[in-house]
Amino acid sequence: MYSYFAYLFVQCKIYPLRSIPMKIVLAYSGGLDTTIIIPWLKENYAGCEVICMAANVGQDSELELVELVKSGNGGLEERAYRSGADKFYMEDIQEEFVTDFIFPMLKMSARYENYLLGTAISRPVIAKRLVEIALRENADSVCHGCTGKGNDQVRFELAIKALAPELDIIAPWRIWNIRSREEAIEYAEARNLPLNVTRENNYSKDMNLWHLSHEGLDLEDLQNEPIYNKDGFLELGVSPENAPAVPAYITIGFDKGVPISLNGAGLNGVELIKKLNQIGGENGIGLLDIVENRLVGIKSRGVYETPGGTILYFAHEALEAICLDRETAHYKAMLSVKYADVVYNGQWYTPLREALDAFVNKTQERVTGEVRLKLYKGNIIKAGLRSPYSLYDEDTASFGEVGEYNVKDAEGFINIFGLPIKSRAILDKEQENNND
Repeated sequence: MYSYFAYLFVQCKIYPLRSIPMKIVLAYSGGLDTTIIIPWLKENYAGCEVICMAANVGQDSELELVELVKSGNGGLEERAYRSGADKFYMEDIQEEFVTDFIFPMLKMSARYENYLLGTAISRPVIAKRLVEIALRENADSVCHGCTGKGNDQVRFELAIKALAPELDIIAPWRIWNIRSREEAIEYAEARNLPLNVTRENNYSKDMNLWHLSHEGLDLEDLQNEPIYNKDGFLELGVSPENAPAVPAYITIGFDKGVPISLNGAGLNGVELIKKLNQIGGENGIGLLDIVENRLVGIKSRGVYETPGGTILYFAHEALEAICLDRETAHYKAMLSVKYADVVYNGQWYTPLREALDAFVNKTQERVTGEVRLKLYKGNIIKAGLRSPYSLYDEDTASFGEVGEYNVKDAEGFINIFGLPIKSRAILDKEQENNND
């Protein structure tokens, strides 16, 4: 037997499931949305088994665990079971996240309207593990907590369709009658569910190793300045005005476009980003307040903290400037816009993304070297570059007549390069005279 609510969904085709879901794997974060989804699934799909899959993509889960224990709500696993889950998985996918998703994006220098894609790039790796758990458990459905107005619903579902088209997808925010986060809190309180949010701190946040996003509440009014200096608002660092008055110097080493060391010490990707988050955050690096164009057609304001990512993008592009020839660099810049669209729009598992990766990997074969940076009150300043593949030659670049460059050659080059411009000007002059 199943509930009347589920009966309506299936019989009236309000929600196009292929069958009544009996085993559902939920992408679980422990936040407000996914906490209330567990009992909602139980109430509306009677007899179903709900399996929670929490993915560790570097969202500082240890600190979260301390805060939850202090509040009496327990850690993620305990909260999932207290909310009605039948089974729980905690999957550490940080290394895969960095190696297979963040670093390819970094090599392409992909930005979406200056946004470094922190949330967008995490969705395909989380969806991949969600599908793997669902197939392992022989589940018939997967579920996510993305809102019906956001980009994430597209990102998750495109990834699921690409990896396991046979799975049904349940998106409660497109089905239920809950229409706001305030109503979601009321739903949770009525069922005595463990929460780590209140009506006062109810920002919509997404944290992972790459960034932390803030949306909602006072940020929805564009006239409001983000309260960077309010205790607890920034979590990965401080505002520029609260950063030290003494600059910090760092040196980042790259091999074929991939960061491999910090201040001479070799680090894996996860360790390196965490260390840069710490150093960058302490120096007020990586704050961004933008109104972005969502895929679904809505303009949305977000405040982002991306200290380590901002440093890596700056350093990588500084190194590319001396390692790539002009034509490759300019063409790569054009493709980086498309790559950002692919990531932002949830098209990771597509032939286009694979083709773009093949291109960028070729461009990165000689992007090797070290970049020295000065970090000071929110600013990143170049303090030195070196690469065995540098195309910069000091003698040639000098204002003196040394090296391979002969200034006399410039005259012929200008004449040839400027011939179309000169020819057009002569023709225009002749036509002007004839008209007179």
